[in-house]
Amino acid sequence: MFSNIGIPGLILILTLALIIFGPKKLPEIGRAMGQTLKEFKKSTRELTDDVMKDIDEEKKKLD
Repeated sequence: MFSNIGIPGLILILTLALIIFGPKKLPEIGRAMGQTLKEFKKSTRELTDDVMKDIDEEKKKLD
């Protein structure tokens, strides 16, 4: 997804973010994004575990 951005594009994006949000807001935004990603990973992991558990139970029923 981000393989075509490159270093100059990344610097441009970070500069624009710094101009738009300011230096005080960037850490807050980064922290919020990190927490969101953490929750998303946790949810997908739990969903995968539940599905795998259901599959294992169905296999045991068939045996």
